[in-house]
Amino acid sequence: MLASLRFNGAQAAAELAAQVSLSRSKIGQELGRLQELGFVERAGKAASQGGRRSGLVQLSRRLRFVGVDIGATSLDVGVTDGLLELVAHTSEPIDIKDGPDAILGRAVEVIDKLRAEGHLPALNGVGVGVPGPVSFRDGFTVSPPIMPGWDRYPVREHFTQQLDCPVQLDNDVNLMALGEMYCGLARSVPDFLFVKIGTGIGCGIVTGNRVLRGSNGSAGDIGHIAVHDTGPVCGCGRTGCLEAWFSGASLSRDATALARGGESPGLHELLGDRDALTAHDVGIAMRHGDPQALGLVRDGGRRLGRVLAGLVNFANPAMIVVGGGVAGLGHPLLAEVRSELYRRSTPLATSTLPIALSELGEHAGVVGAAALISDQVFGAGPTP
Repeated sequence: MLASLRFNGAQAAAELAAQVSLSRSKIGQELGRLQELGFVERAGKAASQGGRRSGLVQLSRRLRFVGVDIGATSLDVGVTDGLLELVAHTSEPIDIKDGPDAILGRAVEVIDKLRAEGHLPALNGVGVGVPGPVSFRDGFTVSPPIMPGWDRYPVREHFTQQLDCPVQLDNDVNLMALGEMYCGLARSVPDFLFVKIGTGIGCGIVTGNRVLRGSNGSAGDIGHIAVHDTGPVCGCGRTGCLEAWFSGASLSRDATALARGGESPGLHELLGDRDALTAHDVGIAMRHGDPQALGLVRDGGRRLGRVLAGLVNFANPAMIVVGGGVAGLGHPLLAEVRSELYRRSTPLATSTLPIALSELGEHAGVVGAAALISDQVFGAGPTP
């Protein structure tokens, strides 16, 4: 019943009774029990169909779920109600290389601060995302390339012990895909890809309104698909990976090299006395007409488009949503991705395929993390 309210929104008791094969009296008793527990609430009246209007029920806005989105360089913590609407959100810079004790300890401190500020009168569950491969069943990371010291660290257990509530852990891009599925552009699309371009690159695969994790939880790790036999060394130790050719880290590397070599006056000016440029700097130079910065974006977009063309030919998604920090490069990047993808994919697979920027932006991860744990609490999603 709660799962139905999650997927279908506010409904009348008669609709719910038909779905779970209960009599009206039994469904009334069950809804009363759930209302006492704080899981559901009244939501006004249904539209008139000529007779007495039925009362609607929905998931309670008094429920509180916390989404923790741990990135390579940022920590985002959000609080949502039962409808996944953000009640509070905070973000701060981190360095994932500081290790799990420091990062997870800080995440718990932020949650305690949000509780002290009154945003968490109750804590019904916590969802956590990390930028690396995750064993969903076991609740820990597995050999994450950019997370030294995190291998097999019991992240889920850490939060469970500290906060005494249900906790789920997943790869950050899977959670961003969930956020888009429930609250973003893909709300009405059962099959889509969510591509995150940040420090690294990953892909959340949604099929039949469920995230495809694969047998060991590593599905969608497209950043380590080889696009060339040689090239820069990737964080995974191999050469030729997409992530090594195009990502936030590779843009920083290549833009800094162009600036120091004097090949790009615009990038050189932005570098100044700093150690390195960022993908954001590349975007600034590109928008000011710097041809070398535009070249970096176009080359990266073409490489990403080639990889996505293979996925489109294989999986035939109904939509591709692009998010993450590097997606802030905007439509020049998207134009190259589209051009390469449409050129290399079959006409049938791309005839009605939109490719769009995420509308949730920086909130996608925390909303998706809250969705993951709320699905478990409501019995609407997978359990470890």
